[in-house]
Formats: sequence, structure tokens, C-alpha cells
Amino acid sequence: MPYDAAMIGVFDSGLGGLGVLADIRRLQPRADLVALADQAHAPYGDRPPESVAAWTHAAADHLVGLGCDTVVVACNTASTVALASLRAARPDIAFVGMEPAVKPAAGSTGTGVIAVLGTTRTIEGPLLASVVQRFGAGHRVLPIALPGLVDLIEDGLVDGEAAGRLLSARLAPALEAGADTYVLACTHYGFARHRIEEVVGAATVIDPAEAVARQALRVHPEAAAGGGTLRLLT
Repeated sequence: MPYDAAMIGVFDSGLGGLGVLADIRRLQPRADLVALADQAHAPYGDRPPESVAAWTHAAADHLVGLGCDTVVVACNTASTVALASLRAARPDIAFVGMEPAVKPAAGSTGTGVIAVLGTTRTIEGPLLASVVQRFGAGHRVLPIALPGLVDLIEDGLVDGEAAGRLLSARLAPALEAGADTYVLACTHYGFARHRIEEVVGAATVIDPAEAVARQALRVHPEAAAGGGTLRLLT
């Protein structure tokens, strides 16, 4: 059975979407929220795009069936693969997706070198290429995949030695290239921000979660009249 009407649904392959969810709750405590994590298939980063699209559409259908008229696709990989087809399939639903934050990074970098950190699918996908083309002119944008980091976050091991070794090895080329701005292009990576900052030092780390939360509330003004309910599904 559907729950309350006019809820905001937040979907991710796993725990990453909780960062966006927390920002929505902080910005509008009265918002009625339901979050769905597809941990059965996580992580999405190295999955076939056809599978990711099918899982994302299934999740959206489930959230709409529960009464959500706004759905946040809080997953860069799912946004890359399925956001356009979701909007085409359900024009009556407001879909808010993730986009690598190259535009604000271009406005804040001093060296002109920006590192974009994401899953393999996001780093190799057309969405990042489009964003770099639109907003990265005159800058050097380094796409860096961090395979395995999502698994460590899901397993609660982000503070362990394995995560430190992974980040040190993967971020070394960006440090050597003089990157002073790092874009988190995976919602999971917000939970590893403190570890990333340990490696990159004084560089700026940009997490778009709050900007996405603000956009969700802009397209869902009914949130201010909600009851502040929260449901978590996995």
C-alpha cells in the first residue's frame, strides 16, 4: 500500500544516498522522506549499464508506488545511465539527478587542475564528458576512478588501512599534476571525505550533496508542509 502522498524519494545503490537524505532533512526538517538502497546489487560502478538502468527504473517505480512525486537519483552511475530515460518514461514525476560538480570546481581552482573522483562507469560515461565540455574549458580535468572504495564504505571499513592505501595510490597522479580541487562524483565518497582530505591536504574537496538536496526542495515545495516522516528501505 502507498504511504503518505507527496513524499521525496531518495534512491542509491547503497549507503551513499544517505548523505543527500541528511542534507534534505537538515535543510527542511518537515519533509516527508523515503530512502531506498539497492544493496542487493551494489556497487553499481562496474555493472553493465543495461542492468543499472533496469534496477534504477525498478527502484523509481517502487518509490512512485509508495507515493513519491519527487525522486532523487542519488547515484552518479545511475544518473549517468538512466536519468534521461526515467524522465522520458515518467514525465509526471520530478527526477533530480547527480552531476559531477565541475562548474563550481572551475570557479574555485587556483592551479587550473581539477580531479574528478568517481566509479568506473561515471568516469567513463557521457555525462562527465558533457559536463567537462560545458564547464571545464581552460582547465585540466583529471578523471580518476576509485574501484573498491564503495565496497569499503559499504562494509564500514573506510577508516582502515586498505582505504588509505587505495586513496594514496589512486590520488598520487592528481597530486603530482598540481590538482587543488577534488570533485566527489559518487555519493558514497562523502563518507570518505575525511580520508580523502588526509591525502590531498589543503586542497578543496567539493561534495555536491547539499546542492542536490536544495534542488530537490526547490522542485518539491510541498516539503515545507510535511510531517517530517522518514522511512528507510533496503
